[in-house]
This record gives sequence, structure tokens and C-alpha cells, in this order.
Amino acid sequence: MPDPVRSSSLPPLPHGASPQSLFAMLPFLRPYAGRWAIAFLALLVAAGATLALPVAFRYLIDLGFSAGNRAHIDRYFVALFAVSLVLAGATALRFYMVSWLGERVTADLRRAVYDRVLRMSPQFFETTQTGEVLSRLTTDTTLIQTVVGTSLSQGLRNLFLLVGGLVMLAVTSPTLSAYILVTLVVVVAPIIFFGRRVRKLSGLTQDRVAGASALAGEVLNAMPTVQSYNQQPYESSRFGAAVEHAFDAALSRIRARAALTAMVIVLIFGAIVFVLWLGARAVLAGDMTAGLLSQFILYAVVTAGAVGAVSEVWGDLQRAAGATDRLLQLRGAQSPVVEAATTVPLPGHGEGLRFDHIAFNYPSRPGVPALDDLTLHVRPGEHVALVGPSGAGKTTLFQVLLRFYDPQSGTVSINGVDTRRLALDDLRAHIGVVLQETVIFSGSVLDNIRYGRANASIDEVKAAARMAAADGFIAALPDGYDTFLGERGVRLSGGQRQRIAIARAILKNPPVLLLDEATSALDAESERLVQQALDNATQSRTTLVIAHRLATVKQADRILVLDAGRIVAEGTHADLMATSPLYARLAALQFGEASGTMP
Repeated sequence: MPDPVRSSSLPPLPHGASPQSLFAMLPFLRPYAGRWAIAFLALLVAAGATLALPVAFRYLIDLGFSAGNRAHIDRYFVALFAVSLVLAGATALRFYMVSWLGERVTADLRRAVYDRVLRMSPQFFETTQTGEVLSRLTTDTTLIQTVVGTSLSQGLRNLFLLVGGLVMLAVTSPTLSAYILVTLVVVVAPIIFFGRRVRKLSGLTQDRVAGASALAGEVLNAMPTVQSYNQQPYESSRFGAAVEHAFDAALSRIRARAALTAMVIVLIFGAIVFVLWLGARAVLAGDMTAGLLSQFILYAVVTAGAVGAVSEVWGDLQRAAGATDRLLQLRGAQSPVVEAATTVPLPGHGEGLRFDHIAFNYPSRPGVPALDDLTLHVRPGEHVALVGPSGAGKTTLFQVLLRFYDPQSGTVSINGVDTRRLALDDLRAHIGVVLQETVIFSGSVLDNIRYGRANASIDEVKAAARMAAADGFIAALPDGYDTFLGERGVRLSGGQRQRIAIARAILKNPPVLLLDEATSALDAESERLVQQALDNATQSRTTLVIAHRLATVKQADRILVLDAGRIVAEGTHADLMATSPLYARLAALQFGEASGTMP
């Protein structure tokens, strides 16, 4: 069985990421400094109230119970209740503030990472699975939310309690405190050792969960293919193997955490029992009062609890550090297609499209040229058709024009301006695209057509739908233009999806139109209607059409024949039938003749 997790284009992260990585979150925390200050103040008040409780108990025992003074007993019980009110209020305020901050920072982080991913060129997604990206946006951000919204404040609170408890232990009994400090040194060593192991295993678990999510996303998006080939058992076994890999890593992490927890508890409480035994002997010898010993016991319990809580938080911080590295690596990923530092405006008129000696190969296939020293000039308003066998470079020409990829050599220009000097938004606003693989979003018909121009009126949307021969079937849908189409447009036929995509491009109304097999999923009648609509829509526009159906390009001003990334012939249909053996062979395969007569 193949490895259930495909490799990613993102370099692997070290599983031993340090909690110092969390400092990279500061830009997301800084805008909410005021709320952090309030949370920190509430945290200090709550810690102070907790540390005040043992003192109240000491005086309650020594001045109340031991002396038999009811007035002192009443007074200190009231003081205890007052301290508890302060503790409750400060704790509630801290909880609200840090929870709000956790949700807010996580939302900001998700949006920042998603915005960066949206700007990545298709080259990034050649080897990076979308499931892995989604895992980082969900699982990893949830870990960070837990730390920011819960663990971090709890860690600081217990750190304050630890420090304050140690100080109060030293004030209460320097001798017994010395024993406590010695035992703490013994406790810290295993925490550090096992903490490193937990950190490594946590990173490994996150990677394997991301791999399983990526695999599931890929398969769920291809369910018709999976089921038509009866590959459900195979895909189930692949996902099961990926899940088991993640479970094994998680189990190793759980074992390490369990061992760490058990060791900390044994060491801490063993130390406490030993020190309390010494304290009890001191009370019997008259060197310490019962109240003072009670105060020492309470501070020892607070300190021990703080040590255990800090160790738990430390484990959460280690996991969150790995998640932070993964997210910030994704946010810091640089698209191979880089926008110029200083851009120039795109002229509204000029010489049209020009490709000068373009050489390009896909990063995943470095030894196979997709475009090989290709030169082409498309005049403004010209209608040019691209034909040729699969892999000839037709779609690649579109991708280079849109700057989904940059060529290794040569230049692409629009109206005399190199596309690398244009802002990407300006370049792509100038071009409308209808791709062979139709994309329909989970929304209504209106939403999908308006994707071409968000501020278009309903009348403009309907006009575009009529030009794309889509208005008829849209009117027959249950809610017309408000009909929900489902994920990837599953409620529509292939031809209907393609006509909505054509309407979207028509609504955009761009000066340049790229059609990649725009009528491939249409029946003969719809193809005739859409072809007529496209002929109307392409008037006065510069148009490049990729077509395997040669009958759809006979009205083009020029037909270019591509093979192995080169233009091997150009002309009209009649010219090419006489001069291009490749074009004549393609025509013969489609029409069963080589005479050049098209139906």
C-alpha cells in the first residue's frame, strides 16, 4: 500500500519547536494591549487573593480557635468571605477577557493565513494539498486558541502563585522552605526531559492529522470517481492507515504526558509529606504554632498545585509552539509569482497581447518544456483560436498570460506593458476566463454569476445569462436566480454549470476574453446557442479560444496550431488543411475526412 500521506511543497518543520516560537504571535496580540492589561491586572488580583487565604487561616487558628476568642473567629471568617468575593470577581473578569482575546486573536490569525493562501500562485498548490492547508487553519488555530484563551493566563496565574507561594513559604519557615526548594529542583529535571519528548511527539501528531485530513479532502472531492471504480474499500484502508499513523503518534504523546504527570505528582506530594512531617515535629517541640504550620501547609499545597499546573501548561505551550510554526510558515510562504514593488497602470489601448520568445516548464516537470521559444502577437479585437493535441501548451499559454506562472525566459505584454510591471489585480481585471473545468461555488445562481462583477444589478445578471443561453433553465429552477446550487454545483448538469460560468465571464465585460473549451460540456443545441452568444460577446474584444472541437473555431480570424510548446502552423481552416499535416490529421480524426469540408 502506498504511503497514505502525500508529500507537501512546504518544507518539514522541526518537531522540537520551542515555546519561544509563540513570540511570533505578538503582532496579533499587540492591537489588544488594553484588554491584555485588564486581564493581567485581574490575574494579579486573583493570585493575590489566593495567597492571602493562608494568612487568614493562620490568624483564625492562632487568635481564634487556640485563644477561644469568638470575636476573632467571626472577624476572620468575614475576612475569608471578603477575600473569596475578590477572588471570584477577579477570576471571572480574567476568564472573560482571556476568552475574548483567544477567540479574537484566533480569528485574526485564520484570516491572515487565509488571505496569504489566496495570494499564492497555482504553483504552490501543485504539491501542497488543500486538506493540509485546511488542517492548519482549523486544528492548529484551535491549539493556539486554547493557549491564548486559557492556558496562557492559567500558566501566568500559577507562575505568580508559585513565586508568591515560595516567598511566603520562606517568610513562614525558612528551614522548611529550604527543603521545599531542594525537592523542586528534583521535580524540574524530569519535567524538562519529558517535556522535550512531548513537544516532539505533539508536532508529529499534528503532521499526521494534517496528512489524514488532506487525504480525506482529496477523496471526498472525487466521490463519483471513487464509487464508479468501486474503490471505497481501498480508500477506506488508505484513510484507516493514515488515522492509525496519527493515533500511534498521539498514543506515544499520551504515554509521555502520563509518565510526566505521574512523576510530578509522586515527587511533589512525597516532598510535601516529608516537609509536613518535619513541621509536625517542630509544633510538638514548641518551635512553631499550629496556625503557622497550617499557613505553611496551605502555601505548600498552593505551590505544589502551581508546579503541577505549570507543567501541564508547559505541555500545552509546546504543542501550540508547533502549531504556531506551522501557521506562520504558511503565512510566510512566498508566492513564486511576485508583484513588482512599483507597478504601472495598464493602458486602455495599445498593441494588444504579445508573447515574445516565451520558454516555460512546470516546476513539477523541469525537464519537459510546456512552452518552447513561443512568439505570438494578438492584435486588439482579434479572435484567435488555439488547437493542437493535449499537452501542446494551449492552457499553459493562458496561465502565463494571467501570471499564474512566470516564464523562465521571454516577456508577456499587454498594450506594450510587460505584465510583470502590472499590479496582479489590474492585470486579471483586464481578462475574463471560462475554464474547461467549470467552477461553481456553494451559493445561489445569482451569487455565482455575480462573481464576475459583485456590484452588478439583477437586470445585468439576467442579460448575461441570456447571452450565455442560461436564462431558460435558470427560470425553470425552483427559486430561479435564488436557487441554491449545492457544493460545486452538484444540482446542475455539466452543460448548465458551463453556461453559468460563461455568463459570469460575460458579466465581467473584460477587454480580453480567454475561453478554454468553453462549450465542451454542451449538447448540440446548447452549443449552437452559446456559440452564437459567444460570437456576440467577443465582438470588439481580444479573444483567445482553446478548442478541441474544430467546428467551433471556424469563425476565428486566425487558427494557431500548437505542438510541444511551439506554434507549428497558423492560418484559416482552409489554409491549414492544405499546409498543416497535424491540423489535417486532427480534422480527419473528428470528421472522418481530410478534405477540409466542415459540417
